[in-house]
Amino acid sequence: MSAQWSRAQVLELAPDAGSAKAGQGLARATAWRTLGCTDQALWGEIQGSGKNPYQVRIDLSEPAFKCSCPSRKFPCKHGIGLLLIFADQPGAFTAGDAPDWVTDWLERRTQRTEQRAAKAAERPPADPEARAKRAAQRADKVHRGVEELALWLADLVRQGLGAAQAQPVRYWENIAARMVDAQAPGLARWVRNLADNASSGEGWQERMLAAAGRLHLLLEAYARIDALPAALQADVRTCIGWPTPKEELLAQAGVTDAWTVLGQRIEREEKLRVQRTWLWGEATGREALILQFAAGAQPFEMAFVPGARFEGRLVYFPSAQPLRAIVATRTDAASGVVGLRAPGVAAARDAYVGALAEQPWIERWPLRVGGVVPRRDDAGGWQLVDAEGDGVALDERTACGWQLLAISGGAPLEVFGEWDGARLQPMSVATEGRLFTVAQTDAGAQIARVA
Repeated sequence: MSAQWSRAQVLELAPDAGSAKAGQGLARATAWRTLGCTDQALWGEIQGSGKNPYQVRIDLSEPAFKCSCPSRKFPCKHGIGLLLIFADQPGAFTAGDAPDWVTDWLERRTQRTEQRAAKAAERPPADPEARAKRAAQRADKVHRGVEELALWLADLVRQGLGAAQAQPVRYWENIAARMVDAQAPGLARWVRNLADNASSGEGWQERMLAAAGRLHLLLEAYARIDALPAALQADVRTCIGWPTPKEELLAQAGVTDAWTVLGQRIEREEKLRVQRTWLWGEATGREALILQFAAGAQPFEMAFVPGARFEGRLVYFPSAQPLRAIVATRTDAASGVVGLRAPGVAAARDAYVGALAEQPWIERWPLRVGGVVPRRDDAGGWQLVDAEGDGVALDERTACGWQLLAISGGAPLEVFGEWDGARLQPMSVATEGRLFTVAQTDAGAQIARVA
């Protein structure tokens, strides 16, 4: 049995650096009492601090982890260690029938999935009259919140950006909290972004003014929402914080393709962990953003491994420039590496400008650029420059210019990353049939080959 995992892909699943390090310490076949596998699952037993060994099992289809140790991390160090052994030494696993403690877990997972599907099918239809009443009540709250924020924003600009920068944290948090009370959580996030711009260092004035201008445009658009095209109305509502019912999305046909996981970021917002996963459809050439949320150390609903591929049907949220999507169906795909078919810098930038003209509130754009080589600029920063001399600047926080240059060796690269309109944060790199992912850690950017 051959593994389709790399060490880099496994370590991307670790909930934190400590778990990754501890898992690597357990990635020795000799440390485990038993190691077994089927096409669907892995399992192993390893002695811990107690009398009985810990029982570790992994469902490879997602992947999903279960361990009998007391850790609240998902996956724990034992799960990371077991999967690392599979990536490095698949021959160390004995193929055969899974023990009861593995099959019982797999059966329970299947039952829960079926039960959720059955409950969704049996759920009575919502009362349209009650639903309309709740929507009207929320619309009234949001309307008042938008009016209040418009006055606040006008005062902020009238007082000057210098005065805004000197404001204490409570100045921003008070108005953000009022937007949450108005059931417009999206507007609260826009306010907090303004506060972040005020303390973002050199060039903060331009960034803050641009952010304030886009927020003003959003508030004006909401005031005239009935006059906008349907797709743009959906964008405005999303930016404000209106949810889109999942059942409405799943009723759509969606897009079926072989999807490659090009990159992933996990950030914290309030008490939640937010995971952004970018997918790329090999046949359609479309990008898709999968957003997942989890509280504390709880696992995300679905696992995505950078560099992995799967067949699946995605359904996009309504938008003038659809990017965010949910996975409606998903199956495993064959291993292999494909090129990103990335255009040159000028074409990639033109695509972004065209998208921004259709949807002016795009915060992160999935940018693919091909035929580029890393170069230092006169100011000491890094750019990706193509054969025509066009370039895109790398985000200074990424700090991976030298690593990209080492991968390139002077040869052209294909790079995918998040573009904010000025700088690119690389997330994956392809060259000569190899695929690398770029992960942001506390120690800086870490680049690892995944295929």
